[in-house]
Amino acid sequence: MPLVRIDLTGQRSDEEVGEISRAVHDAIVDAYKIPERDYFHIVTEHPAGRIVAQDAGLGFERSESVVMIQIFTQRGRDRAAKQALYDGVAASLERIGVAGEDVFLGYVENGPEDWSFGFGRAQYLTGELAVPGSSAG
Repeated sequence: MPLVRIDLTGQRSDEEVGEISRAVHDAIVDAYKIPERDYFHIVTEHPAGRIVAQDAGLGFERSESVVMIQIFTQRGRDRAAKQALYDGVAASLERIGVAGEDVFLGYVENGPEDWSFGFGRAQYLTGELAVPGSSAG
């Protein structure tokens, strides 16, 4: 169950914002084989100049249309799975017109004790939800 935060500049239509969110979600579903309804996104638009995303010394330029993505998910996936996810996100966004140099993704892992889906309970710990990747589900 990834929680995804997407930060965008504010020059996008509601349709474009929805397409970006959907493209990221589709890539996660494809790479990690999560259920379709594990769709938890927070999309925040910012005025021009409020997102700073340089190239970290890699020698390319980003446009004003940068898409900053943070994926919070449970630990346990190997490097190959993560790389497949990164490739999938970039390819999915490219199909809707987001250039590869404008995709920035940060990946944060945690454990089953770090999630509550409501009612003040950690449902992975109470057994209400199966822990992804565990023998229980």
